[in-house]
Amino acid sequence: MSKKDYYDVLGVSKSASKDELKKAYRKLAMKYHPDRNPDDEKASEKFKELSEAYEILSDDQKRQTYDNFGHDGVNSSFSSSQGAADAFSDIFGDIFSDIFGGGSGSRASSRGADLSYNLEINLEEAVFGKSLNIEIPSNERCNGLWNRCSYCGGAGVIRQQQGFFSMQQTCPHCRGEGEVHDPNCSICNGVGYTNKNKKLSVKIPAGVDDGDRIRLSGEGEHGRGGNRGDLYISINVKKHSIFERDGRHLYCEVPLNFVDAALGGSIEVPTLVGKAKIKIPSGTQSHKIFRLNGKGIKPLRGGRVGDILVRVIVEVPVNLNSKQKDLLNDFKANMSHEDNSPLMSSWLNSAKDFFKNL
Repeated sequence: MSKKDYYDVLGVSKSASKDELKKAYRKLAMKYHPDRNPDDEKASEKFKELSEAYEILSDDQKRQTYDNFGHDGVNSSFSSSQGAADAFSDIFGDIFSDIFGGGSGSRASSRGADLSYNLEINLEEAVFGKSLNIEIPSNERCNGLWNRCSYCGGAGVIRQQQGFFSMQQTCPHCRGEGEVHDPNCSICNGVGYTNKNKKLSVKIPAGVDDGDRIRLSGEGEHGRGGNRGDLYISINVKKHSIFERDGRHLYCEVPLNFVDAALGGSIEVPTLVGKAKIKIPSGTQSHKIFRLNGKGIKPLRGGRVGDILVRVIVEVPVNLNSKQKDLLNDFKANMSHEDNSPLMSSWLNSAKDFFKNL
């Protein structure tokens, strides 16, 4: 008996698009599917015929061969039972998978919980990077006896057939593992997991900042099916004795004696790689900021290296002896507010004007 034309089987024209083929096949497959027509051999044969036609016509290469040579050109490319299943899955498999949780042979699995760990480092480690060893608590699968779950047959899921639809849910007995642990296990007391401390090496990249997080994939808690969560390392940078950080820049305050502030000179200031000199011009006032270009931090995500900003704090001398006091009194007697203390002179003039208006 000769085979019917595949286009006639699906009830479409030879110019039908892929969408038209899919709609036609879906409509007819729903009608003739064996689950809807139990013990109906004609329906079963019709379903196979539909699936064969759709598998050939939905494949561009096979369709071209069929159009050119007919059934003789594609006879070897179709295997009836598996072809029917594959063709039907092509239409409905994605829908059923989304609703009922996966294909017929899959084991239920779920990702384990993520873990977090606070890691305290110093400023130098944050700026230059470093590999550090940490120790975290970890639940590991027990090495004791595991047996295949008799409730789900090791699949991890329970399937139920309801007419045309096949539904599945996670096995409540093994919780999706497909295996159950010996309840009398002396290693874990039947829990299935043991709590241990795990040592890890964490590479701190250069340029990290306080509050940054580093992700270690697969170092979190166990999930069903062996899927582990991730470990997130939260960086806490300790307060530095000299520097404060603001992004890629470093700030520090350096005391400056009032003689150097008045006469000028140079001072040495620290950097993260050694010392640097700053030239102090005469008449430098307290809180003046000097910039050391390129002595700051290279950003983690790229960009120009930051600077160090040095704020000088002019220190007034204390605990003066009599000779020092005499020298300062002589200096004071020879001072001119207008020439030597312009800020003081300006303020005094403003104060005089203010009192006149009272």
